[in-house]
Amino acid sequence: MRKILVTIFLLFSATAFAQPQLKGGLETYILSNLVYPAYSLQNCIDGQVKIAFQLNQAGDVTYSTIQSGVGTDLDEEALRLIRKSTGKWIIPQDYDTTALVVVPVNFSLDDANCRNKTRASVQQAIAAYQSQKGLEDAILNYYRNKEAGKANAEEEKRYIALKKELGYDEAYMKQRIEMGEEKLQQNDKQGACEDFQFVKYMGFELADELLKQHCANN
Repeated sequence: MRKILVTIFLLFSATAFAQPQLKGGLETYILSNLVYPAYSLQNCIDGQVKIAFQLNQAGDVTYSTIQSGVGTDLDEEALRLIRKSTGKWIIPQDYDTTALVVVPVNFSLDDANCRNKTRASVQQAIAAYQSQKGLEDAILNYYRNKEAGKANAEEEKRYIALKKELGYDEAYMKQRIEMGEEKLQQNDKQGACEDFQFVKYMGFELADELLKQHCANN
């Protein structure tokens, strides 16, 4: 049986004033909306992810980032949940919108299939995930440098081959665009722009119009 335990504890930079509250309660919201990420679920990975974010007077999440994490798709899931909560916060009139809210989310997975997993095998799975992310970052950096006129054109063939190896083809990029458009519908502009920028800096032009339309100031 798979059982997920998520523990929430809010930290505010200014505690002298009333604190924002999520409609229905933050822990209830997260437990209702959380989807345990596939890679971490398959590899029995759990741990704590800290998300830092800011709220405006309308209750929107205006900024959010992973303050510290596990190093796998658990980090992105915790970030997705906080961003998805935009517009659902009740904000006191005297609330300082520059205050930083920190939410530590503890993922704990109780799964019979995980009982034979050693700590070493879990760490190996985390390392494999981070290795792929490192290759991904290398591609992104190449195309950022290309845009700035600093890339070696002869090296592009190597990055094209690497994209193919990782499965980052046009079909995958269209999926990322769809994900970004869905985030726009959820008022997660920051997350949407990150998806569109991912497509751009993977060497595809498919998201360029969306970037101009929604992300000019990002």
